[in-house]
Amino acid sequence: MSTIPEISVQELDALRNAKADVFILDVRNPDEFAICNLQGHLIPFKELPERLHELNSEAHIVVHCHAGGRSRRATEFLMSQGFKKVFNLRGGITAWANEIDAKMAKY
Repeated sequence: MSTIPEISVQELDALRNAKADVFILDVRNPDEFAICNLQGHLIPFKELPERLHELNSEAHIVVHCHAGGRSRRATEFLMSQGFKKVFNLRGGITAWANEIDAKMAKY
């Protein structure tokens, strides 16, 4: 099995605070996005192959979902499509809510 590059919620928080050029890709469903989100670009996991043109393969992309499963598969898919700077957010938005933003809605 190939190694999927990952980033922690603390690392993402530091990048965002530093105003780093990071593209956040949310691969959850619209109903999940409506509950809570990181102001990322929503492309549900099942739509990713058809909507690949919306992404810049040269960008630094952090992919997240609810707990990390879908985003891991999405990261693997993007890597197979030639994306080089793509990272899975370890623990997903659940880890973000638990470790970074205690006020964020959880589901």
